[in-house]
Amino acid sequence: MPNWNTTHVLILGAARQGIALARWLARHGANVTLSDSRREEELASAKESLADVNVTFVAGGHPLELLDNCDLLCPSGGVPLTLPIVEEAVRRGIPLSNDSQIFMEVVPCKTIGVTGSAGKTTTTTLVGEMAKLSFKDEGGRLALSEAEAMKDEENNAASDIHPSSFKIHPSVFIGGNIGDPLINYVDDMTADDIAVLELSSFQLDQMTISPNVAAILNVTPNHLDRHGTMEAYANAKARILEFQSAKDTAVLGRDDKGAWDLKSRVKGNLLAFSLQDLDEGLNGAYLHDGLLSLRDGYAYVPLLTREKVQLRGDHNVANVLAAFAIGHAAGFKLDDMLEAAEEFRGVPHRLEFVRELRGARWYNDSIATAPERSMAAVHSFTEPIVLMLGGRDKKLPWDDLAKLIHERVDHVVVFGEAGEMIQKTVTGYSGVGGVDVRRADSLKEAILLAAEVASAGDVVLLSPGGTSYDEFKDFAERGAAFRKWVSELP
Repeated sequence: MPNWNTTHVLILGAARQGIALARWLARHGANVTLSDSRREEELASAKESLADVNVTFVAGGHPLELLDNCDLLCPSGGVPLTLPIVEEAVRRGIPLSNDSQIFMEVVPCKTIGVTGSAGKTTTTTLVGEMAKLSFKDEGGRLALSEAEAMKDEENNAASDIHPSSFKIHPSVFIGGNIGDPLINYVDDMTADDIAVLELSSFQLDQMTISPNVAAILNVTPNHLDRHGTMEAYANAKARILEFQSAKDTAVLGRDDKGAWDLKSRVKGNLLAFSLQDLDEGLNGAYLHDGLLSLRDGYAYVPLLTREKVQLRGDHNVANVLAAFAIGHAAGFKLDDMLEAAEEFRGVPHRLEFVRELRGARWYNDSIATAPERSMAAVHSFTEPIVLMLGGRDKKLPWDDLAKLIHERVDHVVVFGEAGEMIQKTVTGYSGVGGVDVRRADSLKEAILLAAEVASAGDVVLLSPGGTSYDEFKDFAERGAAFRKWVSELP
């Protein structure tokens, strides 16, 4: 571990990742400055969460003079690398890092990293569930939920054994781009634990260490507002493989050209996953005649039938196959992987059923922040669809979604910052068939419009295709608002 005592670290962005990194660095003796473009009063909760450590806050922007005594600059995930202060830091030769890179520098245990343009949250979560069951079977120190831990303490307190004599220590840590940044827990990890990380292209941009098991699910147009070109975006994703050794394993999506084109960069073992039979000599997880299967050398293992996968859509079957390939690479027990896969019901805000109202079923797919993910959601249903699209555009192509809408969707309600652009794209598409398009300013207004046109037997699908940043802090807040407002519909 580096000696942070004489290090001046500047962190840009006082959100989840920036706060976690500031806390960890300050506790390890670094001189930490946390700079955010928001006003002083908007940073009250961030300041409160860091009240127990020595962190200097700078609000209202990122003045270049902050670099004068800076040894390390850490932009948080959502901070553009085109900011003048970042470009000036690069010009001065100040190194860049982030919470995931620093975590990887000090983590004592085996790591699994999952990235991709789509499906990484679902896959990471399922791999985490497989890991929990596998470690429990091995007598590992399985993490308890907060409620379970409190109940455990209450039970101990009722006996003559003091609860402080027990330490609930998890063996499986799941986080990264989802949940808590794992830098919050790295000091409690041991060599026998395992860390499962979802990694975004933003995080990978700064990373120079790869996970022991690294998965790239797919590489399709996304975040071009940040990376500029598909080549730059694909190169950011490929960094998850770049620093692996011959002992490590890479898992790549065989059906996705963007992911499979990276196979030449694999330095260790290669596993694939596919909705088709795998090429001869290729190991991994695949679908054959409705049966999910696993192949490793001469060993062939049937896993489970497709009907036992509880998630909708081919893309989710691919996510489950990816999880099996990752779990196999990590050495999880087969029975535990099967149990986790059969019980898995998905993650919040990903094709999440909200309610049925007057015969129409409402689904929350707020996590779909690219048009391609909205297309996958549409393909998951056979019923007539009322599709809700909007938010903020990431400079991604919408034409393929417009074509699909004219083939499969009856009504579209657009909303938010990108609403006008989406409306023009859909109505201007010269395909076959017609579709009713309505426009709202906000998500709440869009819900009311969708309720007006929805009929019994319809699916009302929030799958925005754009980010939430025009109206909400993230997709989870947008999805929670959707659930609330749909539940309140009379």
